Amino acid sequence: MKTYMAKPATVERKWYVVDAEGLVLGRMASQVASILRGKNKPTFTPNVDTGDYVIIVNASKVVLTGKKLEKKLYRHHTGYVGGLKEEVAKDVYAKKPEFMVAQAIKGMLPKNALGRKMFKKCKIYAGAEHDHQAQQPEVLKF
Repeated sequence: MKTYMAKPATVERKWYVVDAEGLVLGRMASQVASILRGKNKPTFTPNVDTGDYVIIVNASKVVLTGKKLEKKLYRHHTGYVGGLKEEVAKDVYAKKPEFMVAQAIKGMLPKNALGRKMFKKCKIYAGAEHDHQAQQPEVLKF
C-alpha cells in the first residue's frame, strides 16, 4: 500500500466564511488554523500547503473568557534598547480587533515559511462586510 503525498499543483482549495460574533477567540482560532493548514482534508500532507481560504467577519464581536481583557498582554519590541512595549488586550480590542484574531491564528500555525504562506489565505474583517463574494464562500459553523 502506497502513502498518498499531495503535490502543490493538485491541491483544490475552497473558500469558507466564519462569522466570529459571539465566538470565543481561542476556540475559533484553533479551528480556523486547522482549516488553513488543511488538517480537515483526507489529503493532508505536513510539508505541503493543502489548506483552504478562510474569511473571518465580525472580528470586533469576538469574545474573550475570564479576565483576559484586563490581564492579557500583547508585547512587541521596537528594536531599540529598552524598547519592549506592552499593551493590554482591552486597548488592542478597542483599536484593532482584527490584529487580536490574526495573532491568535498566527500563533497556532507552523513558525516557518510554510506557516507564513498558510496565513496569507486568512482574510479578517472587523465588520460584517467582505470583498470576496466572487469566490462564493461557504458559511462555516462551529
